[in-house]
Amino acid sequence: MESRSSPVVICTGVEAQEKRSSNSGGGGGSGGVVFDSLLMQKKNKIPREFIWPSSERLQTLDELAAPVVDLGGFLSGDEESTLRAAGLIAAACKVHGFFQVTNHGVDLALIAAAVDCLDAFFRLPLRHKLRARQLPGSLCGYAGAHAHRFSSNLPWKETLSFPHIHSAAVAGSRDGAVVRFFTSILGKDFEAMGWVYQRYCEAMEELSLAIMDLLGVSLGVGRGHYRSVFEQGSSIMRCNYYPACPEPELAMGTGPHCDPTAMTVLHQDLVGGLEVFSGGRWRAVNPVSGALVVNIGDTFMALSNGRYKSCLHRAVVNRNQERRSIAFFLCPRDDELLRPPEDLVGDGTAAAGDRRKYPDFTWSELKEFTQKHYRADTKTLQSFSEWLLRHPRRSS
Repeated sequence: MESRSSPVVICTGVEAQEKRSSNSGGGGGSGGVVFDSLLMQKKNKIPREFIWPSSERLQTLDELAAPVVDLGGFLSGDEESTLRAAGLIAAACKVHGFFQVTNHGVDLALIAAAVDCLDAFFRLPLRHKLRARQLPGSLCGYAGAHAHRFSSNLPWKETLSFPHIHSAAVAGSRDGAVVRFFTSILGKDFEAMGWVYQRYCEAMEELSLAIMDLLGVSLGVGRGHYRSVFEQGSSIMRCNYYPACPEPELAMGTGPHCDPTAMTVLHQDLVGGLEVFSGGRWRAVNPVSGALVVNIGDTFMALSNGRYKSCLHRAVVNRNQERRSIAFFLCPRDDELLRPPEDLVGDGTAAAGDRRKYPDFTWSELKEFTQKHYRADTKTLQSFSEWLLRHPRRSS
């Protein structure tokens, strides 16, 4: 019988050299521990580092009431369709912040190409993936089970994250930062992959900003307000690979968390596994062919003065099937001062729900807080607000 003490660290030859190099650079986490998913899938038991507390593994009982919103009319400028879509989104965001969109304008062939590139990357030998390893304190790079940050409750997954600079932030031209990420870290052979993801990020940027216009309509602050906050930002894209797991009832693909970013646009394959905590229980977001899943993050919850919710969600794993997803996290500029529009804030005499809920902050401050001090959950914004009071912004 296989022991729970089976090693998680798989470092031999080139990999051991990479680990020593990582350790010499300092930083936190587990000092270069890596997760070889190809090896782990062959085991009968998962290592104890991947076993989650039973309280985090509560059973999912029903499907989330997440509307499927047709964006076709909105994107073509039809006012009636726009108001109908805004109403559906408002109803969902007031409760749990999740909805799905169809007729979103993103080429399905481009999505398929991005999934093919995801498969190609995660099938590489571990030593090649480690060339892009995520360093402590960074949001970008390759990570196996986030073992560079944590030593227990490890997620059963691999990720590859990289930055995308919005077109308005580079004098109206496409910057090509995604292509540079792939070629500078993985080599010239990965230029074609870089271009696929460059085009994918550009499509996600365009869609995300359009949804920001729709969110503005739904909140009554106008189409352009939130677009202006994000159009010069620099977002993050993450490819997720969840291998088949020998004991899925003990593991998590991604543990319960809230997204600290403003909004996530997610392509998930048809395997399923995304779940949201709403109404006191975990509920599944079942895949819809051709649809993209959208959810509100903490940054936008603050920008809506708490009217729209950033909700706990997680990903479960499967005994027999691997699962893949691609997430685009919309972010503002690091130094953008974030505050809700005046239309959503009372004057102190209004109802308590309209009073200012969170202090002004920048994305760089919230990013630092969630990366260094606090693992994102339902209390992130409240804890972050208290942290800001203890760490006043340095004057420029």
